[in-house]
Amino acid sequence: MALSDSITTCLSPPVHYVICNLGFEKRDTYDINNILSENGEVCWQAITEHVSYLKSDQSLDYIESIRSLGPVCESVNLHFKSLTKEQFVIQYALWFHWTNCTELFLEVFDVLQYTQTTEVALGLMKLTSCLERALGDVYLLIGKDCPFLLRDLLASEQLAVVFGQAVMNVLRVFIGSPYGLNLRNVLWHGFASPQEIPAKFCAMLLFLTAGLGQLLQAYLLQTKCILVHRPYVIIVSLEELDVFPLNHETLSIAEELVKLSSFVLKAMLPFWMAALTAFKQSRYADCVILLLPQLEVGLRLLFTNTNKCPNRLLTAEVKFLSKVNYDSMLAKHMDNEEVNQLPAVLGEPAMASEFLWDFLNHQEGPRIRDRLSHGEINLDAFPREAANQIVAFAITLLCRFSDEDIFAFKEHVIIKQLMNCASCYHSRFHPISRLKKQVLECMKSIHLWPELPTVPAEHVQVTKGLEGNSEDSTLILMISEIISQLQQYMPQNCYSSDDPINSILTERLLNALCDTRICTLYSPRRVLETVVVLRKICTQCHQVSEQVIASTELRYKQWMDKTLRSRQRHNYLRMLNSIKFLSPVLRLILVLITLELVNVHLVCEQNPFDYQQYLKFFKSVLQYTENLVTYTSTEKNKWDETVELTNKALLKIRKISDKKLMLMQLAT
Repeated sequence: MALSDSITTCLSPPVHYVICNLGFEKRDTYDINNILSENGEVCWQAITEHVSYLKSDQSLDYIESIRSLGPVCESVNLHFKSLTKEQFVIQYALWFHWTNCTELFLEVFDVLQYTQTTEVALGLMKLTSCLERALGDVYLLIGKDCPFLLRDLLASEQLAVVFGQAVMNVLRVFIGSPYGLNLRNVLWHGFASPQEIPAKFCAMLLFLTAGLGQLLQAYLLQTKCILVHRPYVIIVSLEELDVFPLNHETLSIAEELVKLSSFVLKAMLPFWMAALTAFKQSRYADCVILLLPQLEVGLRLLFTNTNKCPNRLLTAEVKFLSKVNYDSMLAKHMDNEEVNQLPAVLGEPAMASEFLWDFLNHQEGPRIRDRLSHGEINLDAFPREAANQIVAFAITLLCRFSDEDIFAFKEHVIIKQLMNCASCYHSRFHPISRLKKQVLECMKSIHLWPELPTVPAEHVQVTKGLEGNSEDSTLILMISEIISQLQQYMPQNCYSSDDPINSILTERLLNALCDTRICTLYSPRRVLETVVVLRKICTQCHQVSEQVIASTELRYKQWMDKTLRSRQRHNYLRMLNSIKFLSPVLRLILVLITLELVNVHLVCEQNPFDYQQYLKFFKSVLQYTENLVTYTSTEKNKWDETVELTNKALLKIRKISDKKLMLMQLAT
């Protein structure tokens, strides 16, 4: 029997007791009228009386509080079951408006009527994420920077001012504290199976959310404050998320794979089936909310097997809950400093690690799990493209880690296509990958310069100080010499000794270099520091290019309309002269950046002194590009000064090249 078949729970015995048994020990029948007035107001004082405190230090006694609140939760659950949807809407809908997710809370009521365990768990996950987001909005009525962690948010003075400390303590019994029921984290990290979450806790949180709405209304009336909801985060760069193909036939195969794969704990099978069903029904947020915790469970199973630490599978308790998650499972080393074996099992080129870091962790990626679990994304507008990739990626893991003979599945053309995409996957959102994208976008912008409109020669009189500008020619000659020195480090067919600053060849060169595979997983600190500086340089180069384009188009129009004054005409002609050397110098910098990026891991081999000198050089290049941004802006228009600036920068580039401190030179 596979290990995934033998595991019946991922809750450690203490946590299983707290969630599944503790709240059922008191068999008392609790009268709903004790906590709900005739006019529909939640009687918070009656609820807070069930919260206990330790005599030693007056901190929350979570165990006794859960035991005492058990019958209250059951009473609330029965109360909701006694209401029709219309009655519930009339009595409670108003009090959910403060969450900005009224419909979601009404849907949770529907779920409670049928007590389908998977749907209850899903409803609870959505409820807690939206509640957290709403509480963050309330926090910002008083505070400035909203805490990232729910436990810190619930423990904040700001929320205690609005709702009262006793009320916040009630919430902490249910969510946000690893010492309480901790329902949000237990579900979002995939520790609880559907049947392990009592529906009455979901009902109680629904009830408490309405009660918070009542308290908030009183506070807003008293203080005359207005609650402002932060805008939702919109997942952008959807085209970059389009990696895996997926269709209905693939989903049908997935439904069979789920039943056979050792990646799936049998206790969690209902979550997988519900996720696939949700995708078919175009409920993309629901699909991903259900699936992400299950990917975490499957990876945790692999992690504990591979690293021979089976005790870490059952870790939904205070000591470990926040540690055995995606971050720790994808880390290079474990807590004991031993090498984590999971990435190696997942395969090269980091079949799962790269993808998961991209989708979940990298700051410039979609960070789907964080944003969903913290309520930052509009669930109704969750993009199909993102769900498509998570589901397809999950299928590759199901197929890869299967004990049964699933040869027929693996040979299916659709599955083969998915597995091939997985094996070819490379990071899209690592800083190295983003720099590659920046370089190509900047080059595309510079490539537009020759197409910019220029004043016809017959319209231009020779202007004093612009005749046969020798400085420009000197700069272009120096650029050509530097590029010639770099030729030996360039791919073939991307360079011409007759025309070293050829724009088309430069573009071909940059594309070839950016196609080079560079390791992104576990990048050392020096690598990341270097990439940060290179990215800043590239950003400034792109800004210069965009400013030149905007200024050229504007001044040309003004020239043709004869609206330029004499000084402005003179300045415009200087700008046109400067463009002749600015284009090749920007392209040189892009080539320099990209050649160094290809060899960036060699920065770790430099001694401390050489490394500091190396960084100092590129920071001076950054300073040059920042000054270029200033001088080429429409406000400054200091085109003459760009000549002197560029001359100094080129001398520095030639000097460091002569000293052979470039990474590309270390590689030979």
